[in-house]
Amino acid sequence: MLSILQAAGWPIVPLLLCSVVALALIIERALSLRTARVAPPRLVDEVISVTRANLPSQDTITKLSENSTLGTVLAHGLQAATDPRPSEEHLRGALEAAGRQALYQLERNLNALGTIAAAAPLLGLLGTVIGMIEIFGASGASGTGGANPQDLAHGISVALYNTAFGLIVAIPSLIAYRHFRGRVDGFALQMELAADRLASHLIRLNAPRR
Repeated sequence: MLSILQAAGWPIVPLLLCSVVALALIIERALSLRTARVAPPRLVDEVISVTRANLPSQDTITKLSENSTLGTVLAHGLQAATDPRPSEEHLRGALEAAGRQALYQLERNLNALGTIAAAAPLLGLLGTVIGMIEIFGASGASGTGGANPQDLAHGISVALYNTAFGLIVAIPSLIAYRHFRGRVDGFALQMELAADRLASHLIRLNAPRR
C-alpha cells in the first residue's frame, strides 16, 4: 500500500488528508447523533407527567437541559413558562428559537462531510490528469520517437490510482452524509412534535381556571 501511495505522487496527499478528516467526522457524528443523546423516546411524556400539576423547580429544569438535545429544547419552554402570565406566542417563540439552535448543532460538520464526498472524486481525477500529463510529457521529451507500450501502460495504471483512491474516499463519505442527514431530519421532526405537545400542555396549565 505504501508503494502504491508513493507511486501515485503528491496529488494523493490531499486525498489522504480528506480520508482522515472524513473518518474523524463520521465517528464524531455517529457518537453525537445517538438517539439517547438527542431525543430519548419517552422524554416528552415524562416532562408532561412531571408538570401536570405545576411547573418544576429550576434545578429540575437545569437537569432536563443537560439530559439531551431535546431536553434542552423542552427546558427552554419550561423556562419561558415560569414568566408571570406567559403568552402563547412567547412560549412557542422560545421553543422555536431553541429548536433552531438545536438543529444547528445537529447539522454541525455535515457540510464538511458532504464537501469531502463531492470533492474527493474531483481530487482523484485531478491527480490522474496530472499523472497523465507527466507521463506523456516525459515520453515526448525523451526523443525516442515512441514510448515503450509496457512502460506507458504501467504509468497510466499508476496515474489511475488517484481516481480509485478518490472514489474510495468519496463513496463511504457520501453514504455517511446521507445517513446522518436522514437522522437529523428525523430528529428535527421528533423535536418539533415534542415542542408542540409541550407548548399545548403549558398553555392549558397556565390558562385561568374557571
